[in-house]
Amino acid sequence: MLFLIYEGYSVLDENNFQLKKIKEEWERSLSILRAEIGEATFKSWFKNIQFGQYSDNILILNVPTRFMRDWIESHYLERILAILSKEVSDIKSITIEVASLDLTGKQEIQKQQDNKVGVSMKVSESLLDHNSIGAPLDERLSFENFVVGPSNELAYAAARRITERRNVSFNPLFLYGGVGLGKTHLLHAMALEINKNWPERKVLYLSAEKFMYQFIKALRFKDTMAFKQQFRSVDVLMIDDIQFIAGKDSTQEEFFHTFNTLIDHNHQVIISADRSPVDLDGIEERIRSRLGWGLVADIHPSDYELRLGVLQSKAESHLLENSDLTIPDNLLEFLAQRIDSNIRVLEGALNRVIAYSSFANRPLSIDMAKEVLKDLIRASQRKTTIDDIQRKVADYYNLRLSDLLSARRSRTIARPRQIAMYLSKILTTRSLPEIGRKFGGRDHTTVIHAVKKIEDLRVGDVAIDEEVEVLRRSLEN
Repeated sequence: MLFLIYEGYSVLDENNFQLKKIKEEWERSLSILRAEIGEATFKSWFKNIQFGQYSDNILILNVPTRFMRDWIESHYLERILAILSKEVSDIKSITIEVASLDLTGKQEIQKQQDNKVGVSMKVSESLLDHNSIGAPLDERLSFENFVVGPSNELAYAAARRITERRNVSFNPLFLYGGVGLGKTHLLHAMALEINKNWPERKVLYLSAEKFMYQFIKALRFKDTMAFKQQFRSVDVLMIDDIQFIAGKDSTQEEFFHTFNTLIDHNHQVIISADRSPVDLDGIEERIRSRLGWGLVADIHPSDYELRLGVLQSKAESHLLENSDLTIPDNLLEFLAQRIDSNIRVLEGALNRVIAYSSFANRPLSIDMAKEVLKDLIRASQRKTTIDDIQRKVADYYNLRLSDLLSARRSRTIARPRQIAMYLSKILTTRSLPEIGRKFGGRDHTTVIHAVKKIEDLRVGDVAIDEEVEVLRRSLEN
């Protein structure tokens, strides 16, 4: 069977009707996926994916790097197969291959079979893949597209300062906050801006998971010196979601020495996590201490004004892509009021209603949004807040709400206050500093002590454990 390579595609005879049909269905499936996950995410991960070939009921797709292949396989492969199988009934599996073209235009692919959950996935290595240690940058995640508000203004200002000066007074910069609040957006924005302002500077952005993967790979191939050189020769190192290396002792050891080397040579280090350095369980104390050396900036959950601003910015992007689209202002206001979990969910909600409007050929409206987003709206309505917890605990122990917020330390008040802090930690996405502020402006270390105290009491005191469990169930119902 003859295969031809044309503009990056491995194709059979273009007159082959089946192949043409598969390629058309593949493009249609990509359009559906684009609508589901949003334009920014789609461009980040699927811009460079290419149709390879289709034979024996197996679709082969090509991507340029191993990291992109691994991410698509773990996050999107089964969804792609589900979408495509609705259109192509005889497709059995999808294979993703890492491939690059050499000077003769031939593909150099080394294949390795890996079967997961009924989905056959062939893994292949590019001859140049060892150089691709950083994650791809999404040009849409720029400073211009980042909406600033009270919840993120410190993190934004610090990020801007790093891109405006070669040397800043704080190193490292540590950004933390819950999922979907903008940490990754700021990392991409900084990398893009530094690349633009100082193209000669070496900027490396990657996830902590990728850092660990590269380190393990270096150990396996006895090439740790090359690994050290790659990471310790950069001018700016950005590592996303550092909490991932919790409990990974060898990776933490290497990160510790890489971190120290870069700081000692005045190279900028930028780290993000889902919690503050002092709260990174499973991370060595010496690393947590060093992560707090520079500037630690938390990103709070967004307020209504910020959420509305994000939606307005997102709506403008949609209107630029489709001038026939009409997005009512009251729809944006409704979404900003009813969906307050995080920015990522909020943007996804807008993408969903716009996609539904297009597929169903219905105008955008609040009623349609209520129909399409009933799962998100229902989840938002039943979300527990710190205020809910404080009222419930005060009622349960027959206290005034002001008692929980006061400076009084009598046991009849201190223990319920600790329980309320503990429940705030496990039932909400609020950071420890935020919880402390809600309890009369207390420090986050007070919250840490309260949480640890209640955790210990639940193990050794049956009565306390039962009280906490009763309160938890009543708040979740």
